[in-house]
Amino acid sequence: MKRRTFIKTTALSSLSLAAMSTAFSGVKMPLANELRVNGKRIEARIFELAKFGRDENGRGYRVGYTQGDKEGRAWFMELMKNAGLNPSIDAGGNIIGKRKGKNPSLKPIAFGSHIDMVPDGGNYDGTLGCLSALEVIEILNENKVETNHPLEVIVFANEEGGLIGSRSMVGGLTPEGLEQISQSGLVMGEGIKGIGGNPENLSGSLRKKGDLHAFLELHIEQGGILENENLQIGVVEGIVGILDCIVTIEGFSNHAGTTPMKLRKDALLAASKLVVAVNEIVTGIQGNQVGTVGKIEALPGAYNVVPGKVTLGLEIRDLSWEKIEMILAEIEKRAATIATETKTTITFTPEASFTKPALTDPALQQKINEAAKSLGLSSKFMQSGAGHDSQQIASIAPVGMIFVPSVGGISHSPKEFTKAEDMTNGANVLLQTILSVDQS
Repeated sequence: MKRRTFIKTTALSSLSLAAMSTAFSGVKMPLANELRVNGKRIEARIFELAKFGRDENGRGYRVGYTQGDKEGRAWFMELMKNAGLNPSIDAGGNIIGKRKGKNPSLKPIAFGSHIDMVPDGGNYDGTLGCLSALEVIEILNENKVETNHPLEVIVFANEEGGLIGSRSMVGGLTPEGLEQISQSGLVMGEGIKGIGGNPENLSGSLRKKGDLHAFLELHIEQGGILENENLQIGVVEGIVGILDCIVTIEGFSNHAGTTPMKLRKDALLAASKLVVAVNEIVTGIQGNQVGTVGKIEALPGAYNVVPGKVTLGLEIRDLSWEKIEMILAEIEKRAATIATETKTTITFTPEASFTKPALTDPALQQKINEAAKSLGLSSKFMQSGAGHDSQQIASIAPVGMIFVPSVGGISHSPKEFTKAEDMTNGANVLLQTILSVDQS
């Protein structure tokens, strides 16, 4: 009698079924952690987008609300349509494309940046983040990968003009802000309307705390740290706070030929001592803080007159607001000594429009770093010295930022450049981070 063989069966996972299905069809679909972006497609689109807004001299001028900005946005929206994102424009002028997830009850994972630029700017600032976000969607589409969470690609409006689009999304754009003149020459409200927004009803763009599961932004570093340290990925710990302060030094204007040196009340001499003091104080503290005197005006401004009044523009940046205030206090203390030595008076008037630091989410930092490691890329935890839309979105959602090297540390310049390999690395880290976040 022939012996029967019984085979014990178990329920197959959806992944096993998918693997069997593809094996029988003869098409092997890569696993999620094997997915990689098309770097050549990103680079080609960087150059294509750069064509929009060039002036008659060939310089980049895709300033927010200008014709070049409008044409670039229309081009990008067409790509989003082709990727099935069905883009729309919210009240603040932000472009938003959506991709459904398996579970519509889950909050969306959003990612993106901006495509507007400063006058005579570069081709990578902001645009890399947007084009890489689109690339992530296309790779998921091409490999038939369905995420658990819905996904959103966001192109923020007029980032360079003061984070206008992201401010509108978090309720930070005031009626006074809408009346300001933008770089395009248009009043902000007119500019927003011109790109399809609705400045009369900005509540239509509002996102509340908890509306997004997470927000991720890939960006060029805009500095030289990664390149100098030969590193591939920056894991951003936060975006620095910024305190601007007007410093007024008052002495006494007098004849330069007849006033002996020891009897002078030279406001410019006092200002010079203070500029040196700022550098000494800031560099004498451990950390990554920066302090800059970037503006100076001496009056009356004549060869033969001892300067009687000087106005300085002082700026301090750091990830800790407490440290910023401590540095200012130290500078004020040194200023009092300088004032006594030079027989002048020195007063500090902080500007009302300060920016508090925006810290990124520690869990997202770790996921970004893990994604970099899984791809064999070197990384560094670092701060962002420049402002980004992420600092606004941080008030309503966990945010994470990924930096890639800027050649020569150059940005906001026609010489701004990031290597194709580095762009591809950053986009792959973005892709793998999104897939990791999707499991949470």
